Amino acid sequence: MKKVLNLIMVFAVTVFFVSCNNNDDAPTMANLTVNLDGLEELGPDFVYEGWLIVNGNPVSTGTFTSVSFPQTYTVDINDLQNATKFVLSIEPAIDTDPAPAATKILAGDFSGNTATVNSDNIVVDANGTIKTLDASWGKYILATPTDTDDTNEASGIWFLDNSNAPPAVAGLGLPTLAAGWQYEGWVVLNGTPISTGTFTSTTEADSNAITSPFKGTAGNGPAFPGEDYLIGSAAGVNFPTDLKGATVVISVEPNPDNSSAPFTLKPLAHIVPSNANVHSVLNMEAGPKAILTGTVRR
Repeated sequence: MKKVLNLIMVFAVTVFFVSCNNNDDAPTMANLTVNLDGLEELGPDFVYEGWLIVNGNPVSTGTFTSVSFPQTYTVDINDLQNATKFVLSIEPAIDTDPAPAATKILAGDFSGNTATVNSDNIVVDANGTIKTLDASWGKYILATPTDTDDTNEASGIWFLDNSNAPPAVAGLGLPTLAAGWQYEGWVVLNGTPISTGTFTSTTEADSNAITSPFKGTAGNGPAFPGEDYLIGSAAGVNFPTDLKGATVVISVEPNPDNSSAPFTLKPLAHIVPSNANVHSVLNMEAGPKAILTGTVRR
């Protein structure tokens, strides 16, 4: 009987240690593979950072600057298995805040082991009337309302519709953007994009209406986004100029902005016709990039 008890004790101890060893051998980390389309490099001052949403809390998967994909990251296996969503944000390269910035650019929920992510899920305010950037529309006129000279009307652009004026109405139909994002208008002169100003409302003047170095001296223009190019020069072009033949773009920009150039999201664009009439409404077309997409696998 004593031998039997001893054998039972030896067996129990062996099972205990084998069990402990098996637990010690259990993996604690696992791979997350990210494959994204349409991202552009951010420059030296900003990085992309991935986040798993675990029990409602963001858990960083690491930062990156390269936009070559797919990329694989090693993360805590419990966080990976329990994550319900993946989010990508734009962060300062030197960042003392452990939380995600407001500039979240991609997001998507996990279904099984895959999350299908896109920019509309996070850049566009879900409570707005227009739900996607590719549903945007735009109109504009050539005019220079900030001076009294009627011989240079082709040197200004205003995103308004004066078809049934007065009064003029908004010329842009754009989604309301989430916090951390703003729109910016551009005119491409000699291959260089020149800003018309940033804005979040299509029925108010843009951010540089008062401070623009290019506008005339007869006021700030109408209460819509736009710009007069009347004073000074840019991109080797002296003002006033003729914007016929120039490319007009509306982009979506992170705020704070990573670059003085247009960001990758450009929902609207148009080449001003060479025979365009000043003060007449021109219609914009779909831009080169209205949505960013990708997949994330665990």
